[in-house]
Amino acid sequence: MNIEKLVNGAALIELPLFYDNRGSFVKTFHENSLANAGIQFQLKESYFSYSRKDVIRGMHFQLPPHQHAKIVFCPQGAILDVMIDLRKESPTFKQCVAQILSQENHKAFYIPEGFAHGFKALTDQALTFYLVSSEYDNKSDTGVLFNSIDFDWQVDQPILSTRDLSFVSLNEFQSPF
Repeated sequence: MNIEKLVNGAALIELPLFYDNRGSFVKTFHENSLANAGIQFQLKESYFSYSRKDVIRGMHFQLPPHQHAKIVFCPQGAILDVMIDLRKESPTFKQCVAQILSQENHKAFYIPEGFAHGFKALTDQALTFYLVSSEYDNKSDTGVLFNSIDFDWQVDQPILSTRDLSFVSLNEFQSPF
C-alpha cells in the first residue's frame, strides 16, 4: 500500500492491485501497512452503498463516544469523496480534502475520528465501500449540511436524502471534537 498523508491525520491510500488471466484482485485492508504509516485502525463494521450519478451522501459522522474513523473506497464506478476536519483544536479545522475514488485508480481515503465525510457519485451504480472503526449508533449518527462547507460540488441538481438536507450548517454546528 502506498499511503500519502493529507490534512492532520487523514490519508490517501493506493490499494494494491494485481492482475492475472482471471482478472484483477485488490487488497482493501492491511493492518501492518497502516500501522507502519502511523494509522491505528481497528475494524468494527463494514458496509456499502450503490448510488446513481449526481447523488450526494453526506456530510456524515458519529458523535462521541461513538465517533469513528473510516476507510472508504469505490470498487465500481467513481465518486468524488470529500472529508472535512471538525476538530476544534486542529490546525486544519474546517478544511476540506477531496479526491476521486474509482474502480480505475483503486484509491481509498483514511478518514480519522472527528472528520465529516460525504461523496458525490460521478457514475451510475457507483459502489462505495466503508470499513469503520466503531459500530453504528443511531443516537450518535449525524452530519452537517453538504452545501455549508467550503467546497464546490460541481452539480446543479444534486440528489439528496431528506435526512441529509435536514442537517445544520457547518457554522451552526457546535463541534464536540
